[in-house]
Amino acid sequence: MKMIKHLEDLREVKVSENREFFSATHEEIKNGATTDVYFLRTQDILKHLGIDGKVVTAEIFARKNGIFAGLPEVKSVLKDKNIEVWSIDEGETFEPKETIMRIIGPYNEFGIYETVILGILASSCGWATAARELKEAIPDKPLLCFGARHVHPAVAPVMERAALIGGADDASCILGAKLAGKEPKGTVPHAAFLIAGDTLPIAKAYSEITPDDEKITILVDTFKDEIEESLRVAEYLGDRLYGIRLDTPSERGGVTASLVYELRQRLNQKGYNNVKIIVSGGLTPERIKELALSGADAFGVGSYISDAPPIDMTMDIKEVEGEPIAKRGRIPGRIENKKLKRII
Repeated sequence: MKMIKHLEDLREVKVSENREFFSATHEEIKNGATTDVYFLRTQDILKHLGIDGKVVTAEIFARKNGIFAGLPEVKSVLKDKNIEVWSIDEGETFEPKETIMRIIGPYNEFGIYETVILGILASSCGWATAARELKEAIPDKPLLCFGARHVHPAVAPVMERAALIGGADDASCILGAKLAGKEPKGTVPHAAFLIAGDTLPIAKAYSEITPDDEKITILVDTFKDEIEESLRVAEYLGDRLYGIRLDTPSERGGVTASLVYELRQRLNQKGYNNVKIIVSGGLTPERIKELALSGADAFGVGSYISDAPPIDMTMDIKEVEGEPIAKRGRIPGRIENKKLKRII
């Protein structure tokens, strides 16, 4: 695809009737096909005036506090441009109105990417911040991101990678985990048990096909009472069992603190003190804190991370040819931040 910088370039943008997916390709993102059209008009007007090459300083800030994520993708968008880019580190915290990124160079080198850059950062920072909120509630217990099923598959890896940046310990999405340098983690879904008709055949097969050094966790809420099923599985697998997972549906009241507490006591009474209790299903920071106090050992969270709202980002022109300038309500000139580091 040809680079899209001006309105006349739109004639070259063709969408195939046979296109299988509506998500943008990497090439389309880099070539400007996902920008807002008014940035093309801006380029045309500035070019007509002969000022599209003026050197400007643009700064990006967020509307609320959060965790910074999405930097590698922004670098991929802006690389090989005649510009200078400064940014805070991924995983760094930021406050409202704090400068988190600065771009210096001819406006026609990067202006069309404002939509793309802000979208990358808004979504990634939102997901990372949600993961951090969860991790702060259980700093000493494992947190697994299960959010891929709640978002479009084109962005699921982006979301789970951002969650890992924010504080999640592992992720179930294969590509999301691999992008963050980790191996995907997860057990088996209810589908396996429903097809087999009982929990124990799946537990048996799971242990038979799994290397001895790999942890086995069994889901225990498909057919029977969670306590009954947990003790049944623990007796069946013995030392081979690492943990049981509670994912009680909302139709049965979800996973409660009293259920976790009772299960922990029943397991201990039978000598299964080492069996971990992993909880999932509609979890929030408040709920996982309560469940942790009741005896839960690890947590799988999906919707709290995947449904996190994007953090609204703004890019402002703060200098033109070295002269401070700003729209009304903003302070002209650079807003310094000691955390900024040059990345391009």
